[in-house]
Amino acid sequence: MNGAFELACDRAPDADTEEPILAATKKWLERAVIGLGLCPFAANVLLHDQIRYRVSTQDSTTGLLKDLSCELQLLRDADPQRCETSLLIHPHVLSNFFEYNEFLNEAEEAVFELGLTGELQIASFHPAYQFAGCAPDDIENYSNRSPYPMLHLLREASVTRAVATFPGINEIGSNNIATLRRLGKAGWQRLGLTPSQ
Repeated sequence: MNGAFELACDRAPDADTEEPILAATKKWLERAVIGLGLCPFAANVLLHDQIRYRVSTQDSTTGLLKDLSCELQLLRDADPQRCETSLLIHPHVLSNFFEYNEFLNEAEEAVFELGLTGELQIASFHPAYQFAGCAPDDIENYSNRSPYPMLHLLREASVTRAVATFPGINEIGSNNIATLRRLGKAGWQRLGLTPSQ
């Protein structure tokens, strides 16, 4: 990476404003994603400190696309042993889930325009996440409910490797539903995962 690119994209974080956002996100990862076993691959990258966290200060989709483009290129160029995946958290834009869902098309277009299709992909998480066919309050939605809106950038090679080697890969979704139904909304609330807690 050239210096200008690093300077433009990898700016110094604002600890005062970002720390509560990062703390809530890491708590969610530890208590829900890993603690409930919603993603069997997350524990390893967390244990090896291979997750990059980026809090976007943008308040428009245009600005967010710029941050996304930077983050995609940074992940592409990073050593996978040091940075396996990236979470682009954007607390100030796309708080409405349906607007966020529509934005995902633009996010995928950004991957395509950078020539990264087949190399990187985006997974979606949002505080009001709603799967197709589910009511807004259905507990099944909580598998993708994060404290803040975020775009999870993944390496295609890692996803392919995980799918090929993990036994029961096709049961992850149904297992998550069963786990969340057993937990219930009261159990989810006891995890203390909302940003205000």
